[in-house]
Amino acid sequence: MEAGEDFGPWLARQLKLADMTQTELAQAVDVTRAAVSAWITGRATPRPEAIERIAQALNTDLATVHTRTTDTQAGLPVGWYHRPGHADGGRELGNAAAFAFDADVSVLARETCQNSLDERLAVNGQPVRVRYTLHELTGEDLARFREVIQWDDLYPHYEVVREQKQKVGRVVDAGLRDMYERDRLVLLRVDDYNAAGLTGDDYDDGRFAAVVRRQLDSHKSGSSAGGSYGLGKATLWATSRLGLVLINSTLSEPHEGRTERRLVGRLDLPWRRVNGEACAGPAWLGRPDPDSPGARVARSWWADEETVESLHLTRESGEPGTSFLIVGAHDVASLAGETAVPDVDEGEDDDSIQRMHHRLVRALGKNFWAAMTGGGDRLPLLEASVRTLRNGVVVVPEERVDPTVAQPSRTRALKAYLEGATVEQLTETGQVAAVTVPLSLPVQGGGRSSLGEHRAVLLVTDAEDADGKPNRVVTMRGNRMTVRDTAVLGLPSIVNPFQAVLLAGTAAGSQAPFAAEAEEFLRAAEPPEHNKWGQTEELTLTYSPSAYRRINGLTRETNAAIRTLVVRPKKGPKQGGGRLAPKLTIGSGKKKRRPSAVSMPVLEELDAQVLEGGAWQVIGEIRIPPGGDEWRLVPVAKFDVRSGPRPTIEWAEIVGVDDCQVVDGALRFAEGARSATFRGVTDPATHAVRTSLSGLVIELRTGEGESLS
Repeated sequence: MEAGEDFGPWLARQLKLADMTQTELAQAVDVTRAAVSAWITGRATPRPEAIERIAQALNTDLATVHTRTTDTQAGLPVGWYHRPGHADGGRELGNAAAFAFDADVSVLARETCQNSLDERLAVNGQPVRVRYTLHELTGEDLARFREVIQWDDLYPHYEVVREQKQKVGRVVDAGLRDMYERDRLVLLRVDDYNAAGLTGDDYDDGRFAAVVRRQLDSHKSGSSAGGSYGLGKATLWATSRLGLVLINSTLSEPHEGRTERRLVGRLDLPWRRVNGEACAGPAWLGRPDPDSPGARVARSWWADEETVESLHLTRESGEPGTSFLIVGAHDVASLAGETAVPDVDEGEDDDSIQRMHHRLVRALGKNFWAAMTGGGDRLPLLEASVRTLRNGVVVVPEERVDPTVAQPSRTRALKAYLEGATVEQLTETGQVAAVTVPLSLPVQGGGRSSLGEHRAVLLVTDAEDADGKPNRVVTMRGNRMTVRDTAVLGLPSIVNPFQAVLLAGTAAGSQAPFAAEAEEFLRAAEPPEHNKWGQTEELTLTYSPSAYRRINGLTRETNAAIRTLVVRPKKGPKQGGGRLAPKLTIGSGKKKRRPSAVSMPVLEELDAQVLEGGAWQVIGEIRIPPGGDEWRLVPVAKFDVRSGPRPTIEWAEIVGVDDCQVVDGALRFAEGARSATFRGVTDPATHAVRTSLSGLVIELRTGEGESLS
C-alpha cells in the first residue's frame, strides 16, 4: 500500500463515517467478514481488485484509497453543530473569558505570540516562526468564502443575536453592517511553525480539547510557559466581530495516524433561540461524530487540499504548528485613535487593514524584542512577521519584525549578554553593564522561611531615541516576553539616559541558582494580563499572603543596582566626537533680570556630548528656589564667539527628564520641585560652523526674551 495513514485505522473510520458495518462492506466487496476484520486490525492487506471494490463501496476514487491522506466524501457531511440549550433553562449571554480582553490587535499579538512561544519545539533549537496575515475580502471573493463556511446556515443565528440588547449583540451588528454595507470582510490569520500543533483527542485531555472544546484550560508544555490561566486563547474570538475562528493544525505527533490538515471551526455566540430551538452558545464546524447520539456532535476532520485552500487556511509547509483564521477581525484601539501610527495614509479609515498591520508590527516589537534576539551560539526563540492582502493581492508586503529597530538599546544589551560581551561598570558609550540582583524565594505552603536566593541578571546600557522613554527597566522571565516596563525611581537630577533589562527565572540562564524555582514563583505572581509581578490569588494560595513582598524586595534591589551603575562620571564620547566640557558655558545675559518677589530658577549644571551627525546633546540641571516653580523658561543654545552677538542654534528636540515638561517650547516645573532636569538635542542644519570647532552656550530665557542665567 502507498504512503499515508495506515490502512486499518483509515478503513475503520470510513466505515463509521459511512454508517457501514464490517459485514456490509464484506458483502459489497465479496469477501468474508473475517477478511475485513483482518484489514482493519492490520493482519492483512486487500488485493488490488479488492481495493477497487472498496472504493466503489465507499463511493470514492482509487487515489483516495491508495493515498489515504483524507477521508472519503461518502460519509456524513461537514456542517455546523450548535450546542443545545441547557436542560435546566440556564443561559450564558457571552463567553466570559473573551470579556477579559479588549478587541485590540496589540492584545491579540501579545497573547497569541506568547502561546506560540509556549508551544515551541525546543528540541531542535530553532525559533518558532509566527506570521500574521491580514486579508480583506470583497465582492466575489467574499461571496465565495461565505459559501464555503456555509453562511446561509449561520446567518439566522446572527440575525437573532444582533437584536439582543447585550454587548455581543452590538458587536455582531457592527460586523454584519461592515460586511453588507461596505461589502468587506477582514480575515486575520495567525500561523505558527515549529510548534506542537493541536495534538490529542477531540474530547480528552490534550492541546486540541484545551483550545477548541474548553474554557480556562491552560495546557502548557513547561514551567517557563507564559500562560497559566487559559484565558489567552479567548482573544482570538474576542477579535472577531462574528465570534468565529477557523483552525487548521499540523501535528507534531500523529492522531488517528495523521498529522496534516486537521480542521475545525468554533463559533462563540450568546444563548439564542433559532427556529424554535434553544442554543446554549458555542457551535463547531466539523464532521458529525458517528459515536455521538444521533451523530450530531461535530468533531475535527482531515480535509483535502482544495477545502483548505477555499477556507484560506493553506499552510506554507508541512512543519508542525497551527493556523487560526479570525473571521471578521476588528481593532477597537484603532477606532479609538489612541495612538498615532506612522506610515499610514491620511486617507485610510481608522479600521483599515494598513493601520492594523502597523499596530501589529509595533506590538510585536514592543513585547517580544527579547525573544527575537539571539547572540553567540544561541538562536532567537521567535521570528515574527506581518503581511496584508486584499482579495489575494499584496497591499503591504511581508514585514519581518526587527528587534534592533523596535528596541535598539535593549536589543544591544541582551545581545551583548548572550555573547559574553558585558562589563561590570559603564565607562564608555555603547557599553553594556551586567550585574546580578537577589530574589529571596519563599517555600511553598506558607511560612517565612526561604527556599534559597535566585540571582537575576540586570543589564544596563545607554538609551537611544528609538527606544521611547529613557531611564526605564524592562523585566521578563523564561520566554522573554516583556512583563513589566517601569520607570526607575530614586535617580539623581542628572543622569545619562539609559535603558535596563532584568532577566529573571530561566531567562537568567541555566547557571543561575534556583532558576526553575524562580520561574515558577514569578509565573504565579502574574495576573491574566501578564503585565506585572505582584500579589495574586495564585501566589497567595501556593506560597503565602506575604509572598509578594519578595517581589518588592527584588524591585528595590534592582533600582539600587541601576543607580549604582548610572550615577558615575559622565560617559565618554563616541568615536569622532569630543568632550564639550572646555567649550560648554552657562550663559549670562547682559539684560537686567526682571524684578520679582519670587526668586528665579538658576541653570546650575550642564553636561553635553557630540552625537553622530554633528548634533549636540545637552543635559541641564536647574536649581529651583521656593516659589520658583511658577516660572516658564526657554532654554536657548548659542555659539560661543569671541566678539559680536552669539548666533542662536535651533533645537531638534527638547524634553523634560525630571520634574519638568516642555509645553510650547518652555519648561514647566513640577509643583514644589527644588530641581529639574531637561535634555536637548540641537539641529545640525542650523549650525553656522562645524561642531568640533565651536563652543556652546546655554541660556535660560523668559517668554519676554530676558536671560535668567
